[in-house]
Amino acid sequence: MSTYFLTGGSGFIGGHLAEELTARGHNVRCLVRKTSNRELLESVGVEFVEGSLADSNVLAEAVKDVDYVVHLAGRTSAFKLTQLMAANRDGTFNLARVCAQATTPPVHVVISSIAASGPTAHGTVRMEGTATAPVSNYGISKRAGECAAQLFAASVPTTIVRPGIVFGPRNTEMLPVFKSVSNMNVHAIMGVAAPRISLIHVSDLVEIIIRAAEHGRRITADKVDSSGTGIYYGVCPEYPTYASMGKIIKHAINRGRGRLSFVPSPLSWTVGIVMECLARMRGQQLSVNLDKIREAHASSWVCSTGNLEQLGMTFPTSLLERFAQTGNWYRENNWL
Repeated sequence: MSTYFLTGGSGFIGGHLAEELTARGHNVRCLVRKTSNRELLESVGVEFVEGSLADSNVLAEAVKDVDYVVHLAGRTSAFKLTQLMAANRDGTFNLARVCAQATTPPVHVVISSIAASGPTAHGTVRMEGTATAPVSNYGISKRAGECAAQLFAASVPTTIVRPGIVFGPRNTEMLPVFKSVSNMNVHAIMGVAAPRISLIHVSDLVEIIIRAAEHGRRITADKVDSSGTGIYYGVCPEYPTYASMGKIIKHAINRGRGRLSFVPSPLSWTVGIVMECLARMRGQQLSVNLDKIREAHASSWVCSTGNLEQLGMTFPTSLLERFAQTGNWYRENNWL
């Protein structure tokens, strides 16, 4: 039995990870804010630490006597790059520094994103050791977080997991796509040439995270880009285009043939600008923004699963079946 400390435990991925870890008999400690929804975490019996990534004293107490730290907390969107940096870079730095100061530093698993590595050219696969080239502010901030953790890699065993697009039960970000397909039988695509994408069901990602924590290799303090050691892409070995993903979802939820709606590139940029302006007026970020448009217009997001073989990771079911499971959950819980 091991002890895990999770940041971002009240989030989508964190909730599933906490469920699985407690089901396996591990002790789980979660960093939460006063406003965090704790209902799910309370139901699986985790220990709570109230505070934030900016509070080094709270973090120092939280990492005492833990075996593994899984850093999931972060910010996916903001109006300014500095806001993203404050959460994704500085928060990671604070946590890694506290781990380094522990009597026995725990294993630190940084949950980053394929946005940190950036896209790749058509017909190629981004390998774990390929130099990074993020195209969005979010990707830049997540890469900065990786570099912040790397600063302490000489004393803290550190592993990086870069998930692709994550979906599954309780996921709200993929829900609009399912709703569009289910309710209107339409799948909207930004730009004419939809890129190939890397996806992962949350259950498979949780398995990757646990294996990376317990059996994964660790990054070195000076060769995170050149070697690829200690970096794992959290993606499944199927890479549909964004357009064909819509077709897979239609088949998965038994909608039959549907319509693909292509939004031309100039119009999609206009939509991004308009949505960005609306978000600023409301003071609240929206799911469609300029950062997302930048990523949607990339050539390809195909990432390697080569290092997952070292973890003995296998995928028990197909992408189609995973989408069907997700659609069934949405329906059973009246989300669709």
